[in-house]
Amino acid sequence: MAEQAITVVIPVFNEAKGLDALVARLVPALDAIDGLAWQVLFVDDGSRDETLRRVADAHARDARFTGISFSRNFGKETAIAAGLHYARGDAAIVMDADLQHPPEVIAEFITRWRAGSDIVFGQRRSRDADAALRRLYSQAFHAIFRRIAQTRLPSGIVDFLLLDRKAVDSFNRLGERTRFSKGLYAWIGYRTTVVPFDSPDRFVGESSWSFITLAQFALDGFVSFSTLPLKIWSYVGAVVSLFALIYGAYVLLTTLLFRTDVPGFPTLVTSIMFFSGIQLVSLGIIGEYLARIYDEVKARPLFIVAEEIGISAPTPPGPKS
Repeated sequence: MAEQAITVVIPVFNEAKGLDALVARLVPALDAIDGLAWQVLFVDDGSRDETLRRVADAHARDARFTGISFSRNFGKETAIAAGLHYARGDAAIVMDADLQHPPEVIAEFITRWRAGSDIVFGQRRSRDADAALRRLYSQAFHAIFRRIAQTRLPSGIVDFLLLDRKAVDSFNRLGERTRFSKGLYAWIGYRTTVVPFDSPDRFVGESSWSFITLAQFALDGFVSFSTLPLKIWSYVGAVVSLFALIYGAYVLLTTLLFRTDVPGFPTLVTSIMFFSGIQLVSLGIIGEYLARIYDEVKARPLFIVAEEIGISAPTPPGPKS
């Protein structure tokens, strides 16, 4: 079998404490795969600790470890996009740096890829390593996403996967700036398979994802892959109008036939506040879509690379002429 080349893309943000342990696990896991030439690309997302220096040290010890560093923090989704733009070879693997994505699972990814799969998703068997509230949040998100999105996500998938070269090239043609990578992996299609794995606790440190950032990320997923939040207000408006007509007819009839008093001030105030709330919510949802349109039409570069370690840069995505 001819030697195949892969790039392992790892977004990192303030991961200095655990980087050496990750490197120590990656080398034997990747070297044990026959017929494979590999490169690891760390994408430093504006870290404020010694992460970039640790990447440089890893490159000095082994030239197969490379890196790029953003000029500021652009976010994990953008870091993944940048890594895949820089990835070379026959396939790319995306994984996290916290060792919750075990490097030893990569061998099974390669086996499935060589058997004909274009995208191999890592699927967590359980989320016992997460807090109960976070597990509930994840389950709720996936349940809602399955019902409102036009794209179907395999259950339990994470940002630990292999993409064949043609899948990488297709992913790189997607130019949107508000990115929900899990949805994009599924949207591009191709032959897919799933590899279940057990996710251990984080090796060191804590997740930088707060519930607020997770909620924003979930909102990005909903808005990027579903127009239902926009369309639903037409139905809400129709139902509210129907009830308003029925209630108006009731008030008119009771006033004409029985000369009852018109409902008083509390009813009026409650009705105004209720319908004002509906209007503000609907305007807020429209605003979310408009904000994303605004980001797209500005056509700024998706990311800016300040430093490269051990690689030659491709032309990053930018405004289309």
